[in-house]
Amino acid sequence: MRDLTISLIQTDLKWEDNDANLAIMNDRISRIEEKPDLIILPEMFNTGFTMNAVNLAQSMSGSAVVWLKQTACRLGCHVIGSVIVVDQGQFYNRLIWAEPDGNAMTYDKRHLFRMMSEDRIYTAGNSRLTGDIHGWRIRPFICYDLRFPIWTRNLDNAYDVAIFIANWPKKRAHHWKTLLMARAIENQSWVIGVNRVGMDGNGLEFSGDSSVIDPTGNCLFHQADVPCIHTFSLNYEILQAYRQDFPAWKDADSIPNPSS
Repeated sequence: MRDLTISLIQTDLKWEDNDANLAIMNDRISRIEEKPDLIILPEMFNTGFTMNAVNLAQSMSGSAVVWLKQTACRLGCHVIGSVIVVDQGQFYNRLIWAEPDGNAMTYDKRHLFRMMSEDRIYTAGNSRLTGDIHGWRIRPFICYDLRFPIWTRNLDNAYDVAIFIANWPKKRAHHWKTLLMARAIENQSWVIGVNRVGMDGNGLEFSGDSSVIDPTGNCLFHQADVPCIHTFSLNYEILQAYRQDFPAWKDADSIPNPSS
């Protein structure tokens, strides 16, 4: 199987300013030198992590969703990021997976961050998403999901790459870095974490710490505190060889029903 080329974008975000953030993302993406198969943006990339859903939520035909689809079509690659979406009267922190053909898949954040009342504003999702790019099985998650190993469990090698997009504050950066490595080790998969930098409207500081972790838990890329655009390739043979050499995945416990 061919290598999977991914570009991650770690950047500051303009607080609750959709148009400014779309312009920032256009600028960052224009700087990618190698054509990727997948571009990954942070959580709530067009607003920052805000509870102001009433004023900022978009429908699935809103400007940020349309921008994601158009960007994927224009570049001929997949693009992932989350947006505040209103759907049938409910607000969601919704990951949009825009595909090169103009279609999109979605994943609604399962674990809502109660310490900032996300659980009071948004509705939790109850299903996982697994996408496919050139035979690579990829499962995305959002921020706080990282803390919950049952939800992210890779039973029977259902995925090859786990992606965590986030607005994870600097004061808990040690947790972020440690848990990314833990998820890679326990799930015997590649893990990619994409976080933001800068300061948000709540006065929280973000150090980024976007990372690429291999299936053995080794960190192959890490960047803190400054914006960055990083393009890299994942090798499937490395993954398969490790799973065959050390098949701990065969002894994994089953995953409870998501709604239980």
